[in-house]
Amino acid sequence: MTAQGRIALIGLGEVGRVFVEDLRAVGRGDIAAWDTAFADPDSKASVNARELGVTPASSMDDAVAGAALVVSAVTASNSVAAAEAAAPAMEPGAFLFDLNSSSPGHKQAARDAVESHGGRYVEAALMSPIGPKRLASPFLLGGAHASAFLGIADGYGITGVTALGGEVGVAAATKLCRSVIVKGLEALLTESLLAARTFGVERDVLDSLPNILPPADWEKVAGYFMSRAVQHGTRRAEEMEEAAATVAEAGVEPYMARATVERQRWSAQFCDVLPQETTMGLVDALLAASGIHLTTGEDATAIDATAAPDTIQEAPR
Repeated sequence: MTAQGRIALIGLGEVGRVFVEDLRAVGRGDIAAWDTAFADPDSKASVNARELGVTPASSMDDAVAGAALVVSAVTASNSVAAAEAAAPAMEPGAFLFDLNSSSPGHKQAARDAVESHGGRYVEAALMSPIGPKRLASPFLLGGAHASAFLGIADGYGITGVTALGGEVGVAAATKLCRSVIVKGLEALLTESLLAARTFGVERDVLDSLPNILPPADWEKVAGYFMSRAVQHGTRRAEEMEEAAATVAEAGVEPYMARATVERQRWSAQFCDVLPQETTMGLVDALLAASGIHLTTGEDATAIDATAAPDTIQEAPR
């Protein structure tokens, strides 16, 4: 079996843009795109379409009709609605590759919508930021058609795939239980250092972490993780709502996942503070932007934010 036919992208944000660029790189230029944000000419989706030279489809039906592969890369909260809207116009036997970070229950609802109209649903979980390896990033696949898609994935330049088996939701559970840790660490480091900085104890806190955690440059780690929450907190909050739903579906009360939703959402409102040269520069920028005042008087405000050695870059994803 080989990959062939038109490709439809639902969602032309950061991940959708990577798909367009990398699909073209492997000679797959017959690409249609639909995004509800196309109605706003200043939206990220509209900007991406102009920069990529992609003509926006006039509707969902227009985008997916005749496509052999439909890639759904919308936000987690819209994943089921996108599948329900696409399914009636899909060709019988066409694949819907669902990349959205939604819960096992929502993945199963999307599968039901697609397969009730004759499409082939493939659950996909991206297990790393997409920036470094792009379509060669590690993807976990689930669903009855995962093995069939695995056989043609190389033809789309999707080379890091692993098929887990026929149960839809296993890949999502793997990703979102991991997110409880990763996005939770981002929230914990942000909250801890905001408080530590106001008390003037941030250096002692960071220096003490290797006493119980693996040795690392924890100031650099904290700066990188915090920048990811600030830059992508809105999307991460949605993902963590799905992670909380996943934990709840397992019968576990999602105390930590719910708290992470709040800290990620809080961080996102200050995205204009990026970029910052140092971790403490980022902490101070967040304190200033949020109206939090240092509590230890002039000594604390005199801390040199440029003294930290590591430069904080905007996160790739």
